[in-house]
Amino acid sequence: MTGHPHLNFPAFHAEAARLRALGYEVINPAELNADPSAGWLECMRVDIKHLVDCDAIAMLEGWQNSRGAQLEYTIALTLGHTVFRAVDIVDGVAV
Repeated sequence: MTGHPHLNFPAFHAEAARLRALGYEVINPAELNADPSAGWLECMRVDIKHLVDCDAIAMLEGWQNSRGAQLEYTIALTLGHTVFRAVDIVDGVAV
């Protein structure tokens, strides 16, 4: 989010909507941290608390350029979460 115009909120919201339309339960950092004036550490604390309860993480394009996304990626791998590139998720949830 840091370093992106509008904190990349439009991309987060668009991807969350797309994944929800496919039937996924989405925890969207842009919804968790809707205050654009919140500090980086404050946002990461919120994000990480939610990340530990997830089963998987979907990374947006360009995540490698985000210090926070790199941290989230590392935590997800360490916790044994499945890590996806968001663009690769094309099928809905099997019911």
